[in-house]
Amino acid sequence: MKTITSVVEQLIKHQPYTEDALMRKIINYSALAEDFKPRIEKELGKQVNVGSIVMALRRYYPQKRVDDRLMRDLGDIVVRSGITDFTFLNSNTILESQSKLLEETKTIPKAYLTYSSTFHESNILVSNDLTNLVERCFKEETCVMVKHDLSSLSIALPANNSKTVGLYFYIFKLLAYEGIPIFEAISTSNYFTLFLEKEYVNQAFALVNEIKN
Repeated sequence: MKTITSVVEQLIKHQPYTEDALMRKIINYSALAEDFKPRIEKELGKQVNVGSIVMALRRYYPQKRVDDRLMRDLGDIVVRSGITDFTFLNSNTILESQSKLLEETKTIPKAYLTYSSTFHESNILVSNDLTNLVERCFKEETCVMVKHDLSSLSIALPANNSKTVGLYFYIFKLLAYEGIPIFEAISTSNYFTLFLEKEYVNQAFALVNEIKN
């Protein structure tokens, strides 16, 4: 049976920023109750009192999603600039084009190249000096988007990061609060890389480094 308390809990759990504000005790309970009221009444099929919603909000105990100690265990942060992002539609020849690019770059000292793929698209991130090579190797492919002069922020993740709930959310939330847009994100087992427009990279570095301290 649904109650005001149970509906309030579900609403909060689907609004992580609201839960964070409750945890930090910086939210106006009455204003939040007024905002929740129409949705709670719709769920319960009856009118409810704002005071009852406020009471449910005060009783709600936010769960801390990420242990601060784990965030302090983040490893080195490496910044790189001058990156171009290509996105191509997948095709029957996309792997052939990728092979050409890998063959061409294997003799180039310190060539920067990152490749990822989804069901529909393939994404290639290279240093700006390799853009002509990518265009040549993928000339038969359909290019969806090209973005030049990006910067990357690579973060070494703590041990057992795959079992840590909310690790990425914590980082994304921090950047979102500061109005920093993320152009691309790629992760492996032990590293997490954000690709940003160059004007945001210094601010992003300072924020992520702040977590560690």
